[in-house]
Amino acid sequence: MPDKKISTTVYLTPEQHARLKQLHARTKVPVAEYIREGIDLVLRQHADKLPGQLKLVD
Repeated sequence: MPDKKISTTVYLTPEQHARLKQLHARTKVPVAEYIREGIDLVLRQHADKLPGQLKLVD
């Protein structure tokens, strides 16, 4: 069973929307999946700013 997802609203520029639709047409991957991937990229990029376990220094 897939993870439960929470619905939210995201506002895209017309160009972002068009390019995501083109990508979907070529790959058949849902636009929402690409948006989730993008969010994961941003969260990884800014992980140092999020609370969590500190890494030990060698």
